[in-house]
This record gives sequence, structure tokens and C-alpha cells, in this order.
Amino acid sequence: MSLKSRRRGAALEEAILSAAAEQLQESGYARFTIEAVAERAGTSRPVLYRRWPTRADLLLATIRWFGERTRPPTPDTGNLRDDMLTLLRFTNSVRLSAMAVIGAQVGSFYEDTGVTPAELRRHLIGDRPQVLDEVLARAASRGEAPADLPRRIRELPFDLLRGEAMLTMKPLSDESIVEIVDDVFLPLIRLRLASAQGGRR
Repeated sequence: MSLKSRRRGAALEEAILSAAAEQLQESGYARFTIEAVAERAGTSRPVLYRRWPTRADLLLATIRWFGERTRPPTPDTGNLRDDMLTLLRFTNSVRLSAMAVIGAQVGSFYEDTGVTPAELRRHLIGDRPQVLDEVLARAASRGEAPADLPRRIRELPFDLLRGEAMLTMKPLSDESIVEIVDDVFLPLIRLRLASAQGGRR
């Protein structure tokens, strides 16, 4: 019995997007076609075309699907340092390694569609509230961080993580993750907090 005859609706879409993610990671954008994904999913091309009229539509849907399934849990360890370490370790071990493969595989997608890497990343992240926002809001309520951190400081640990991973083409060591938090991020947070507290005196 074929996948098409056994599955309908959300179950069929889930199977197609799972197959699409596998196809992208294994074979790259050049072989990421409606035909290849349909064959891998065990369904027909018209089924895919009804949902995603173009290969680009299917790829963006696949990226969004992947992002939903690799969303980090919100840590609540009771302190900012351990929350950030938890988030960075998850990103390093789960999301970053897989996205590095996808990012390296999309190749001519950017040229074909005009989509930028930043836009592709937004499809990955989506418009849901960010886990980092919750972590920093709790830290501010505990007095560990100011409530109005600039975006560049908020995102700095993840920018450093992604930057080093792109240069080395592999996940970071745990020692490097600890250094990002202890030697870069937390000192900046403490400086901003001291400045904010000093300004209120």
C-alpha cells in the first residue's frame, strides 16, 4: 500500500516535508526537485504541486518545518549563565550542525530566487516568541541583567557560535561555548548592568 493511499492531510504533509529535509541534506539543492521529493516520500508530483507550486516554495516550507522541530526548549536553571550554556549547547549540537549542512547545500537557491541568507534564517526561526527573550526577561527580573539590552549584545553569543562553526565547518567544543559565555557575554552583561544601576542613583 502506498504512502499516498495510507496517509492524508497533516500526516501526508509531515511525511513529505520529512522526506524533503532528508533529500536536501543528502543531495543538495541541485537535486532538490519536486520529482525527487515525491519519490522519496512515496507519493505523486501533483500532491506536492497542489501544496507548493515551485521548488523554492517547497524548500522554504522544508526550512520552516525543520525549524519547528529543532526549536530549543526554554531553560530555567535559575541563573543566566546556566540558561545560556544550555541554549548554546543545544544550538551547537542540534540546530547548528544540521543547518550547516542545509546552508552548505542550498547553493544556487539564493541566486535563483533572490532570497538572502538572512531571509532563509527567518524562515527557520519563524515569528514565534524567541526562547532567548524569555531567558533574558527572567534574568532581568532576578537582577542579573538590564531589561533593555541592545540586540547586538543579546545575540552576540549565537553570532560567535555561528561564526566559528562556519569557519571550522564543525560544531564548537564545549570549552569554546563556556568561553563565549564566561569571557565575552557575561562580562558585557555585568558592565551594562553596572552602568544602568549607576544611572539610577
